[in-house]
Amino acid sequence: MTMPANDSTSSGMRGIYQRRMLEVRGAFEAGGASGAVTIAARAAALDELVRGLWAQAIERDSRMGNGISLVAVGGYGRRELFPYSDVDLLFLLDGKLAEKDVKDAIRRVNQEMWDCGIRVAPATRRLSECEKFDAENAEFALSLMDHRWVTGDAMLYDKLAEQIVPKLLQREHKAITVRLLELTRARHAKYGDTLFHLEPNIKDCPGGLRDVHVCGWMTRLRAAAASTQKKGGAGGEGEGGGGPAADGNEFRKAVDFLRLVRCFLHYRHERDDNTLDWQAQDAAAETAVGMTGRKPKKADAAYWMRLYFRHARSVERRVTQMLEDAPATSSRLPGLKRDRKVEVEQHGFRLERGRVVLETSTEFGHDPAEDPDVVLQVFGAMARTGVTLGGDAEERLSQGLPLLSAHLEEGPALWHHLQGILKGAYSGDALRSMHALGVLELLIPEFHGIDALVIRDAYHRYTVDEHTFVLIDTLHGLESAQSGGMAEWATRLGGVLRELPHPELLYLAALLHDTGKGRSTGDHTRESARMAESVLERLELDTYESGLVVSLIANHLEMSAALRRDIFDEETVRAFAGKMQTPEALRMLTLFTYADINAVHPDALTPWKAENLWQLFIATANYLDRSVDEERLGAQEESELVHRVVALLPGQKAAVLEYLAGFPERYVLTRTPEQVRTHFKMAMGFANDPVQLDFRYAPAVSELTLVTRDRPQLFATVAGALAAWGMNIVTADAFSNRQWVVVDTFRFTDSFRTLEMNASEHEAFVKSVHDVMTGAVSVEKLLSGRRRGRRKAPLVEVETRVEFDDEASSHSTLLEVVTQDTTGLLRALSLTLAAHGCSIEVALVDTEGETAIDVFYLTRNGGKLDKNEQRVLRRALIQAIEENAQ
Repeated sequence: MTMPANDSTSSGMRGIYQRRMLEVRGAFEAGGASGAVTIAARAAALDELVRGLWAQAIERDSRMGNGISLVAVGGYGRRELFPYSDVDLLFLLDGKLAEKDVKDAIRRVNQEMWDCGIRVAPATRRLSECEKFDAENAEFALSLMDHRWVTGDAMLYDKLAEQIVPKLLQREHKAITVRLLELTRARHAKYGDTLFHLEPNIKDCPGGLRDVHVCGWMTRLRAAAASTQKKGGAGGEGEGGGGPAADGNEFRKAVDFLRLVRCFLHYRHERDDNTLDWQAQDAAAETAVGMTGRKPKKADAAYWMRLYFRHARSVERRVTQMLEDAPATSSRLPGLKRDRKVEVEQHGFRLERGRVVLETSTEFGHDPAEDPDVVLQVFGAMARTGVTLGGDAEERLSQGLPLLSAHLEEGPALWHHLQGILKGAYSGDALRSMHALGVLELLIPEFHGIDALVIRDAYHRYTVDEHTFVLIDTLHGLESAQSGGMAEWATRLGGVLRELPHPELLYLAALLHDTGKGRSTGDHTRESARMAESVLERLELDTYESGLVVSLIANHLEMSAALRRDIFDEETVRAFAGKMQTPEALRMLTLFTYADINAVHPDALTPWKAENLWQLFIATANYLDRSVDEERLGAQEESELVHRVVALLPGQKAAVLEYLAGFPERYVLTRTPEQVRTHFKMAMGFANDPVQLDFRYAPAVSELTLVTRDRPQLFATVAGALAAWGMNIVTADAFSNRQWVVVDTFRFTDSFRTLEMNASEHEAFVKSVHDVMTGAVSVEKLLSGRRRGRRKAPLVEVETRVEFDDEASSHSTLLEVVTQDTTGLLRALSLTLAAHGCSIEVALVDTEGETAIDVFYLTRNGGKLDKNEQRVLRRALIQAIEENAQ
């Protein structure tokens, strides 16, 4: 029987729900409601709304009174509805009602919820469909573990809760467990397998709320495997039936904190945005979100983030234990280090199924968790084999820390243990575990200052301590077989690492290199070196070893700085070599710099940077080795490169030599023979087209190479054309030969995804740049047609520096500009240089996060700039930078 709709009733129900949401928000923002109370209140209010809407649907069509049940699943089923999270609502059918019969009623309920601002994620399933597990849609089976009846046919729901779901879990628990582990590990890998991000996603990052749910699901799957699963829908409570109620107090506090912070983020962003960005960190610290007990008068974001990381670390430790304790069926999954057959000298502990198990006090004579020798052997075994701590061992080590401190001895014995840990293939993981338990700070108190330390830098992804561990991971990774885009350089540097006579000193320097960032002195390299001296004195290293470590820490940024110069200029190599002194120091710094760049974030180390790093290493090694005739070696290298290019261009050796004459060595050493051949052919095509362009599109970073005759404002014109299309120049370089042939290469990202979304625009883009270069279209007209949007406030304010150096090059004045990266910056700089009569001999443009680092080798009237010209140019460049930023 069909009844007329009552729109005023629907409107009234929506109004009640919306008012209730305002009350819930008011209570939360006034500090009167916790995160748990807030999310439960929204779930309760939504229950009332759904029941009312369904009662109205039954009034319209009495057939809806039987054979269909509305079931809350997922977060809604757990009564965890965050302010702007989606609502997972299952419309369960008994099979007698056809979907077409209920389609209008379901659509109306969903529409009413959408009109109320609720993002509903509905699913319609027959009861029989809920019996099946689909590995490609494992999320549905996981959501079913958190089920709860809301309204509709209660008897139908009872069949789901008491028969279908328990049987599904008992029958498919192995397959669901395997799939859950796969999904969890893939999600963790997406975030670099670390929770220590500068701007973490508190839901999906390791240690986030999704891991809390994984703990609950794993508990229920274990129960199903043991055939002790209770009947009914109890799984809808707490954390999926086995969450914090079954875990320790520390874990419960962590879950409460994460819930509170997620509510805070949702209300702040007014959407389902779970990223703890820097502005949110500032606001959370200012309002003391989640801080209990005695609160500091003014908590800064760094202090508050340490609170967040401490709680996230508790969740990560719990989920890691549960994943590693998973049934043997999951051992085939990548990343699990169980049943590893290793030979480990055991003293007070044993290895079982990939876990460290401490002996009891009865077995050992006293508690091995309080014995420094045993504890350090445990971490040494972890570093060598990749095994992890068992739950009992972790708890006992944590409790035994005070007595461990009382018995700890320093000097050679401690260094013996520490170098064994540092040299282990899995030392990064062992050090993380030591750090989490407080053991690392016990050995090296200086490390405490960078515990979960956030440095406001858009270039870095990780906290300072996690950056250190990733750096050590990268170094050890060089010892393994290589694959992927960086395999060539990693293989070369792996050979360098194997030649080091004291690799443990490299790892020790890596561990200590950023400890100075915990002190606000302004020069962390100097402070880190000073703090390292204290550590080395306690470890009683000899003078030579201490000197290597301190020198490496003090100079650990020097190679990165040298890469911004013309690394094939003799003066650059000589100056850099002067800071190295010995081949061993050079090898250690090269390895360190490679790993340090890679540990900034996954995309920081590019083949281009790796090749430049390798070339600087070779050039400096040759300079330090007095038995090598570097000029003759350079000529041989050039001859070899020319030979390789000529081999690709039979019969054109003379033309190739003429083309290469005058190019800096950097040009031929940082291009493949195939690239040089392409540029040569482009130069040979000037008769047909004086502007030759080679465009290579890539989703991440595209590349445009221009080969043409030199002319005033050339570099600025290309930069302007790219800016007009909204392209963000990431790196660029420019070279010219004796014939005034210019090869300019620009690497850029597509800010507005114009080229990504419209493949047909690729040709139009190249034609546009070509027209600008030929003068058919003025760059000013092209720029005027671009709507200049409102500039986003930078995450980090970069102070502008404009510096000149007359010593870095024998024939040019080096100009280095460090400033905020803004659209159009490179064009503004290039136009200013041209306006002051400067010729760009070499340009090296790089971007690190929001920092632009642009290096130009300049001449004026064929010579270097004098001091007065530099002062005038400096003022003009600063003015241009300020005007471009407006």
